[in-house]
Amino acid sequence: MTDLTLMTFSHDPASVLPSLALLSHRVRVLPMDAASLVKMPENTILFLDGRDDLATAKTLCRLIHASGLSTPIVLVLTEGGFTVVNAEWGVTDVVVASASPAEVEGRLRLVAERGAANVVAAASGAPANDEQEDGLIRCGDLVVDTNGYTANLRGIPIDLAYKEFELLKYLVQHPGRVFTRAQLLQEVWGYDYYGGTRTVDVHIRRLRAKLGGEYEHVIGTVRNVGYRFDPPEEDEERAQAQQAAGKAKPKKD
Repeated sequence: MTDLTLMTFSHDPASVLPSLALLSHRVRVLPMDAASLVKMPENTILFLDGRDDLATAKTLCRLIHASGLSTPIVLVLTEGGFTVVNAEWGVTDVVVASASPAEVEGRLRLVAERGAANVVAAASGAPANDEQEDGLIRCGDLVVDTNGYTANLRGIPIDLAYKEFELLKYLVQHPGRVFTRAQLLQEVWGYDYYGGTRTVDVHIRRLRAKLGGEYEHVIGTVRNVGYRFDPPEEDEERAQAQQAAGKAKPKKD
């Protein structure tokens, strides 16, 4: 039995992909919006309803990848929808809404097997961030010492309160992943903290101020969702690519 999540705007979720009701899998139904992404369990396969709103489906696909989530996406389409979907969407598979139970089961099996293969490949590869055995996480000029509970920028120590450091450390350890305020409150402050999520906003503002103008942007805000850590290397590479592209353009007479 596989854990499945279906995102749709439909008032009748069973009509999105009727074959799912004939298979013995757990199916969780969520609204088709960004806020639902944080409600998905880690080990699930997402069926995204793209029958009537391809624009929203494409936006969610991009947001999932931008959030650092590795959730497999199966896009549910009508026959006409196949003409606009391409590799840039980043979906794992596509299925027509009228697919038979045998076809849906087969596609699920292939998606699950691909996911298992990716996990094995990731386990044998390099870590997502540059964390060494000495507990140092390096992100550009920013260095976070998880053992010494200190952080520095270009070798200059950053004066952080304990919770500010814990918040920075947690974000840095999960680059690109989006966390809601409630998730950060739970992970950094713990289950025993009864304060409101406003506490997270206050600490984020303090962190950005202490990181300074050039590095404050590494703690990004995802509107209506929460916060994420954006490694500065990505911005540097993007800037270099844009600069190189500009130099490559032919000059006009």
